[in-house]
Amino acid sequence: MHSLIVYAHPEPTSFSAALKDSARRTLTAAGLTVEVSDLYAEGFNPVPGRHDFTGVADPARFHYQSEQLHAARTSGFSAELAREQARLARADLLVFIFPLWWGGLPAILKGWFDRVCAYGVAYADGKRFDQGYFVGRRTVLALSTGGTAERFSAGGTYGDIRQVLYSVDRCILSYLGLEVMEPFVAYAAPRVDDAARADYLRQWEARLNDIVSDAAWQARLQARATNTPGAEVEDKAWSSRH
Repeated sequence: MHSLIVYAHPEPTSFSAALKDSARRTLTAAGLTVEVSDLYAEGFNPVPGRHDFTGVADPARFHYQSEQLHAARTSGFSAELAREQARLARADLLVFIFPLWWGGLPAILKGWFDRVCAYGVAYADGKRFDQGYFVGRRTVLALSTGGTAERFSAGGTYGDIRQVLYSVDRCILSYLGLEVMEPFVAYAAPRVDDAARADYLRQWEARLNDIVSDAAWQARLQARATNTPGAEVEDKAWSSRH
């Protein structure tokens, strides 16, 4: 099995970095091959534009989704996107590690989804949710928060963490066809002591081992049909207002 860790934090000494390093060690020890997309260290650009493409579908008007489709059909993505799309296509397990900022993904990680998970590459007409290209593969979010578990509870200030993460779960991960595992949340990571952070890391390692040692999932991976991302794209006359 192969795993991709997409890591979004600018500080190498952060607890997010500790989660990333722990994930790499744990998955490697479990027998997986591991790649890491370190978005800040690699200077990933989160902003979409014509720089995403080496060719042009419509020089008169920039319609992002149409340009993505054209690039998918002509191998016309920039080197940066082609690299990330290849990493994505190889992964049986996707691990996203980030701090929760303003109740959502850091902009650099949201931009990774916007640019890398392109139409014609990661989804297409009829290739979403349980018919998506990534059916059979798993994903897990690992995030740190400033707020406590109580604040992210159903009666807390911010609401239940599952509600906070709903749009990421439903409109990104499940949309791609991924099996979304329960998120791992290190609550109040900047506020707890070293012993609590060490316990978080032990829990995180145990969670990853549980995910990858699931015999039923391993069997489904083996039996998975050739449902390769980007293998087929249906034609559609996209509305200019889309």
